Amino acid sequence: MKTVRSLVLGSGAALLAMGGAQAADLPIKAKAVEYVRVCSMYGAGFFYIPGTDTCIKLGGYLRVEAGFGTNTIFQNAVNGVAGGRNRLSNYYTTRSRADLNIDTRTATEYGVVRTFFDGVFQWTGGSYAGTGSATGATAYSTAGAPGAQADGNIAQGGIGVFYAFIQFAGFTMGKAVSQFDAPWANYPGNNFDGLTGGGGTITGVNQFTYTADFGSGITAAISAQDATQYSQSQIWNTAGQTAAGVLTGSYGTSNFGGNVAPDIVGMVRVDQAWGLFQASFAAHDNHAAFFGASETTGHPADKWGYAGQLALSIKNIPTGAGDTINLQGVYTNGASRYNFQSLAPINYAMYGGSNMAGAFQSLGFAGVSDSVFGANTQQQLTTTYGFRGAFTHNWDPFWNTAVYGSWSGVRYNNTAKGLICNGAGVVALGITPANCNPDFNISTVGVITRWTPVKNLTFSADVAWTRLDQKFTGVANAPAVAAVAKPATTYQLKDQDSVSLLVRAQRNW
Repeated sequence: MKTVRSLVLGSGAALLAMGGAQAADLPIKAKAVEYVRVCSMYGAGFFYIPGTDTCIKLGGYLRVEAGFGTNTIFQNAVNGVAGGRNRLSNYYTTRSRADLNIDTRTATEYGVVRTFFDGVFQWTGGSYAGTGSATGATAYSTAGAPGAQADGNIAQGGIGVFYAFIQFAGFTMGKAVSQFDAPWANYPGNNFDGLTGGGGTITGVNQFTYTADFGSGITAAISAQDATQYSQSQIWNTAGQTAAGVLTGSYGTSNFGGNVAPDIVGMVRVDQAWGLFQASFAAHDNHAAFFGASETTGHPADKWGYAGQLALSIKNIPTGAGDTINLQGVYTNGASRYNFQSLAPINYAMYGGSNMAGAFQSLGFAGVSDSVFGANTQQQLTTTYGFRGAFTHNWDPFWNTAVYGSWSGVRYNNTAKGLICNGAGVVALGITPANCNPDFNISTVGVITRWTPVKNLTFSADVAWTRLDQKFTGVANAPAVAAVAKPATTYQLKDQDSVSLLVRAQRNW
């Protein structure tokens, strides 16, 4: 027994000695493995791509929203089925969107090389349109709400590319916001997409740009931009005018020629603690196709148009910390999209009530063009001008309200008016030259309130009222319009109004 006890105690002492020796061999604290290395040179959120000297930042948002009183998230009920204002019109339209952006930067002897990508995945509710069937049959639009094409070419459900560009040594190459745009683009204080009164390519435009930084917040840029998708409205040949087209604000056939010259854009900006001032200019080539079906019919000569814009932002005004006033004004001749930005409507067809004896309803229609020509005539450039702005007040760190508005006018010269008002479509509608005037004004006033209960999560409600001030008078003896189930009858030509509500929840990350 004594021998066994000695063996046990001896074995225990040996094990303790061995354990102590092994413990002495271990480091006091293991060094942490650095799987992700923070890159602090370019601000919060950047980290090094493992094994490289390139920094990357991932970001984006998820947005859920609904528009009430319209068939689209983009604008009020101003055209299409929404403008028809009958049982085919949506009471509401919904959209869900996920946005992903990837920002990479690498320091080089020439400065920072940057790439930026921003894409969206979304689903937008569609709408029903009439088919002209005797049974009242309708067809569902799988292309999403009107205006969806402008939003990065996204249909009802799909993928859109907003930005994809490289920046190097002062150059920007790829799809980015136009250098013509004010820093707030289409949104001086609003969520509503349809404001006119200034340029706006919030979904990006292909460009080749050089930007010079003179220090003290002063920068200037010169840019060549692709006009095809976002920077041209319409070139109308009134020889192809129809009554059905006029009723939708289209005064001729679309006669764009090929893309032969980019828009030339220049910008000068001053950024200071008090705010900023920016002056922008754009030159736009109107390149039409042919007078007729073949090249033997000839064509009108090219005409260059232009646009000029001034923008001003005043920060931290006396009404409260963080309060801001944003204002801009624009003038265009032959370059209307720099006033009617890429998400704003360029065709209007709005129906309403009428108290005129013999009139079924009232109707207001209007259209925006860059130029107008007729059979064997030269292009007549369209003039537009306008402004937009907003005042944003912060009630506290969680709530803010903005009041915003815009106004734009479209003017056709006398030659263009003659071509439009003597066209076959206007004549078929029974609109006399004395009652025909394609000029119009469009205005919007709105108010938005936002609540941010926690960082990067915001709920908002945005009410916008739009008024179409059209200049046609009298009546139109209109043909049936199957898509909006309107009968062939007499309509009073009259100004129209539309009000919508946009509610949104958005989580940024």
